[in-house]
Amino acid sequence: MKQCMDSDNLHRRIKKIIGQLNAIDRMIDEDIPCENILMQVNASKSALHKVGHIIVEGHLEHCIKNAIEAGDSDEAINDVSTILEYYSRL
Repeated sequence: MKQCMDSDNLHRRIKKIIGQLNAIDRMIDEDIPCENILMQVNASKSALHKVGHIIVEGHLEHCIKNAIEAGDSDEAINDVSTILEYYSRL
């Protein structure tokens, strides 16, 4: 895959999500109240959704834009369609 996004930002976000998931795992073992665990699950889901958003945004701003500028508009449209299909499943 072409470098279409800020890898450092994504790696930092993923590491934070991993930390959140590890904390959730510990919370389960420590018998923390369900509502507190669910709050952390929701925060993790939101953070992961944001990672997906950043990837889609970077792909549109760089890869799709480059394809259109290179005259590959049909390929760009197919690519956008595929991305929307994948991202809408989140």
